Amino acid sequence: MSEHSCEYCDGIVRDRILPRHGFNHAVGFVILENIPVGVCDQCGNHYYDAVVLKRVHELATGQRSPARTEVVPVGSI
Repeated sequence: MSEHSCEYCDGIVRDRILPRHGFNHAVGFVILENIPVGVCDQCGNHYYDAVVLKRVHELATGQRSPARTEVVPVGSI
């Protein structure tokens, strides 16, 4: 990715690496580590490359095996 204007607030989107981030997919929940992401410096909106979103889809649908599996606690209020 390269710097560009945010489509929501016209801030500047800058490249970062997120150490860990969770994604909701239609099939399930996936956590990726060390992912490249564009983050708006004003509103914080995230922009993902197609490669990242494809990996989320592959892991959620079982097309790719995860590096490991973790248990995620779920509760209600």
